Amino acid sequence: MHKCLLIIFITLCSYALHSQNSISHRDSTGVKKDTITKIDYLRHLGNGYFPTRFLNVDLRYLIKFNQYEGLRTGLGGITNNEFSEKYRIDSYVVYGFKDHRFKYKIGGGFRVNEATNTWINLSYVDDLNETGSSSFLTDKRFFQFFEPRLLNINLFHKHITKAINIEHQISNHFTTETELAISKINPTYNYNFILDDESYSKFDVTTAKISMQWSPFSKFETINDVDKEVKNGFPKFTLQLTQSFKNLIKGDFNFSKIDFRTQHKINYNDAVFTEMVLSSGLAFGNTPLTHLYHAYPNNITKETIMQRFSVAGVNSFETMYFNEFFSDRFTTVQLKHFVKPFKISERYRPQLVLISRFALGNMSNIERHENIYFNTLKKGYSEAGFELNKLLLGFGLSFAYRYGGYHLPKIEDNIAAKFTFNVSL
Repeated sequence: MHKCLLIIFITLCSYALHSQNSISHRDSTGVKKDTITKIDYLRHLGNGYFPTRFLNVDLRYLIKFNQYEGLRTGLGGITNNEFSEKYRIDSYVVYGFKDHRFKYKIGGGFRVNEATNTWINLSYVDDLNETGSSSFLTDKRFFQFFEPRLLNINLFHKHITKAINIEHQISNHFTTETELAISKINPTYNYNFILDDESYSKFDVTTAKISMQWSPFSKFETINDVDKEVKNGFPKFTLQLTQSFKNLIKGDFNFSKIDFRTQHKINYNDAVFTEMVLSSGLAFGNTPLTHLYHAYPNNITKETIMQRFSVAGVNSFETMYFNEFFSDRFTTVQLKHFVKPFKISERYRPQLVLISRFALGNMSNIERHENIYFNTLKKGYSEAGFELNKLLLGFGLSFAYRYGGYHLPKIEDNIAAKFTFNVSL
């Protein structure tokens, strides 16, 4: 297996190095012409890619850190149109220095219809997932230069997943993605799922998913025969349906999930605006903890405020402790109001952001989840605070206070003080 991973790693490195040396070509007149313009370069970089001639290196895999793997580093990428407009290779390999284990993906796809940008993709993944995390298939290109929540996550499950995936664009405003996946799940923590007098510490899950994203207010223009988004319109809507099948290709459980999210942004002028995100999820049937929901917690279980001082997330509950709550049905509402930046000088303009967050959820059959203790969100979870961003080199400060149904007896346990980090291209 290590030989196979080494071959993948060397291949990706070779593509990247060769592509860097072949970044330009000559047009029909013999004049040398750059393949990647500055605008395209920045656009790719903002999406988490370092573009080269044949391969876009995926920056998500270069370096990360979490409590289970420690330092996690590796290399990944996806071939671009210079390699082929009909076929692509999408793979990565990473190594965790604390768990001493390679993780990897071997994948690729082929286009079956250019007009609807329809692709069929195949993948084999051996990696980790955060327990209780929920993501949309259509969100896979979400990228941050720095993902602060990852630093403190310690509840992961290993998974080996074989999947076939179909991407299909009904229109510029409406995209879909469908996936059939078979996963072997192995929690890295002490956990048993009890069902029909059987105890599962490891299990197999066979799932079918369909994810739909609708952006009705975005605007597109045809540039060089390619439709490009020229206005990022709001609100946006995303819906995902998941069905797990028992006894289909060794699946152990029947359960269903419905996930929904809407994002909205109100612009008052170029510098002052309000962002709103509503997320909700519903899981019913025999659902193990690995496939249930947390509520985006981002607080370390330490005694003092300064011991909990870390980095604030983008859409996370800063006063909610990791692994404190899990739900099989939940809703969160997050509001951020960006105040006009303070014009201290032409280049130095810190910005105040006012924040309010609320979560509501519950869980049935808690007794099925053994060897792990958690609470529910049935009383409603509330926090409010502010950020003062871009104080120095993209860094700022964040303060949040926990109040309402889950207010803690000690005042200091309800307070979260953290760094923020914001970089935009």
